[in-house]
Amino acid sequence: MRKPLSALAFTILASQYAIAGETTTTAIGGGVGGALGSVVGQAIGGNTGAAIGAGVGGAAGGAMTAKDGKKTEAALGGGLGAAGGQVIGNKVGGSTGGLIGAGVGGAAGSAIGNNLAKDDDHHSDNRKANYKRKHKHKHRDD
Repeated sequence: MRKPLSALAFTILASQYAIAGETTTTAIGGGVGGALGSVVGQAIGGNTGAAIGAGVGGAAGGAMTAKDGKKTEAALGGGLGAAGGQVIGNKVGGSTGGLIGAGVGGAAGSAIGNNLAKDDDHHSDNRKANYKRKHKHKHRDD
């Protein structure tokens, strides 16, 4: 039973990468980062370490996979989601629940942060370069 289930999970993850949009990629990065951070943190510092590791891992995963103008929001969402998911999952289902919670929370937080971010790729703030007109003498009528 485990082999078909793990094959199905791998297929779903692989198909997400094949047709992954921007939000999907960011969600996967935040989820995987949160889960890996949770495992490493649990090994180093117990429950508190797992929560901190999930937060850092979710933030790193969300930031690495987001577009340039959305990295901060994806990192904040991934970090907060993964840390919160780790704590809640740990209370409900022990260390395995914490791992699942960190992954799901990191994925959801990164995706939400990515969607809420403004797309700063265009920089359309209507500023013009004023460096040529900076010290020009203006004609005055006395």
